[in-house]
Amino acid sequence: MSLKKLDYLTIKQLQKLHDLKSGRNAYRVMKQLEPYLNSFYEGQNIYYLNSNGREVVSSDKVRKKITNVNHYLIRNDLYIALGCPSTWRNEIKIISRSKKGDMTVVSDAHFIIDKKHYIVEIDNMQKMNKNRAKIDKYRRLIERNSFGSMPKLIWVTTTTYRQKKLLELCDGLDIKVYLNTDLH
Repeated sequence: MSLKKLDYLTIKQLQKLHDLKSGRNAYRVMKQLEPYLNSFYEGQNIYYLNSNGREVVSSDKVRKKITNVNHYLIRNDLYIALGCPSTWRNEIKIISRSKKGDMTVVSDAHFIIDKKHYIVEIDNMQKMNKNRAKIDKYRRLIERNSFGSMPKLIWVTTTTYRQKKLLELCDGLDIKVYLNTDLH
């Protein structure tokens, strides 16, 4: 079920999510699940559901070996670091309808705790002008009061320079910017 929710997982992530203790035990468990999984090596083994696994957990989302898997893995690290929020959903389309027209933005993840919205963005290899455009959309959605109250934007990025730039771009918004190295 974790792979259905999170798409791709490493052994270390699986160990943390399911308290699998040692790496040896985690690999033993994954060996037992082999008929339901595919994996590839990208500095470490990365697991995802194959057609048998998707059938068992009733998932129609087909995943394959991909080059941008780090985007997913960083998002999963944040999910684990935040204590696995029960309302966490990946790739959520946020739509605001108004007389001025519809506005849509797709967040990398979204969750709600105590009626507060949290919007997650992973800045792994994104160009900063694309980040700026997305932040502008979030500002407009907030101005339209699409969330009921000010949501908290959570970004994860890869360098201190990018962290500083994102903080500048999000001035005036409720934001937290993590470095991906902060999540381990």
